[in-house]
Amino acid sequence: MPVHVAGVHRGRLDGLSDSGPFALPFGGGMNAADFAIGDWILSDGARIVRRLERKTLLRRSAAGSGQEQQLIAANVDILFIVTSCNADFNPARLERYLALAAEAGTEPVILLTKADTSGEAETYCVKARKLQRDLAVVALDARDPDAAAILAPWCRAGQTVALVGSSGVGKTTLTNTLTGMAGATGPIRESDARGRHTTTQRSMHALASGGWLIDTPGMRSLGLAGVSDGIDAVFAEVTDLIGQCRFRDCTHQTEPGCAIRLAAAEGRLDEERLARWDKLKREDRFTSETAAEARERHRRFGRQVRKSLTVKARNDGGKG
Repeated sequence: MPVHVAGVHRGRLDGLSDSGPFALPFGGGMNAADFAIGDWILSDGARIVRRLERKTLLRRSAAGSGQEQQLIAANVDILFIVTSCNADFNPARLERYLALAAEAGTEPVILLTKADTSGEAETYCVKARKLQRDLAVVALDARDPDAAAILAPWCRAGQTVALVGSSGVGKTTLTNTLTGMAGATGPIRESDARGRHTTTQRSMHALASGGWLIDTPGMRSLGLAGVSDGIDAVFAEVTDLIGQCRFRDCTHQTEPGCAIRLAAAEGRLDEERLARWDKLKREDRFTSETAAEARERHRRFGRQVRKSLTVKARNDGGKG
C-alpha cells in the first residue's frame, strides 16, 4: 500500500495511509538519510518495501560538512518562503531559498508576514518582487483567519506546500491558521526581529482543502551545493547577458568586453544584486566540486605559486 512519509526519525518513519497513521522501522540497510518528509513509499503494513520516485526534492548543504546534503522535504509543489515586514527581510537569504526552489522545480511564493504591524508592507512587496521574474509575493497577517482564503490558490487538493524561513517570522502561526491547529508560538526580540525556535522538527499536516502542509524549523544557515541552474533562474537578468561577453571563458571580473560589467556600469544591473550572484555562484562551485576536482584546483594553485616565486627570484637576481 502507498504511504506518505510524515516524519523521519533515527530508527523509524512515521507514515500516513488510508488506514491512518503508523510507524515503520528501517530495515534492509535503509536509514533516515534515505528518506525525507513528503516521500511516498510502498509498504506491506509491517515494513518498507521501497521508496517511490520523487517529483521534487529540496535539500541543502549540511552545516560544516562539506559536500554532505541534508534533505528538507520531498514532493513539494509550492514553497512558501516566509519572512516579515521588519528587520528579518533579507534579500540575500531570500535569494538562497529561491535558488533552492528553482533547482528543485518547486514553485516559490514569498509570504510577508506582520503586514498588519508595518506601515511599509507595500515597500517590502516591491523589494521582494525584484528578486526573481514573475515571482508571487503576498503580504498578510498570519493570525488572520482570512489568510487561509488568501493562500487557497496554492493550497489546492492534492498539493503539498512547505513553509521555510527564519525563526519568529510566523511559520507556526501560519500553520495553525491553515490547519486549524493550536501549536505553540514564541516571542520575538525587538532588537533584531528574531524569535525562538517553536518548531523543532519537520512535520506534515493535512489541510482542509485536501492538500498537505510541511512545517520546518527555522534555519540558521542555508548552504547551497549543486544549484547552479537554480541560481541562474533567480538571477535571469544577469545570466541572460553571459552569452554577450567578448570571451567565452569570461569570469565577469576585469576582462574587457564583459557584458555584465558593462550593464552594471551603465546602471542596467544592480551592483549589490550582482555581487550576491557572484558570491552564490562561487559558493556553489566550491561546495559542488568533487574530491578530484578539489585536488586539481590545489595543484593548479601550487603550480601558479611556484611559477610566481621563480619569476620573483629571477627578477631579484637580476637586480643584484
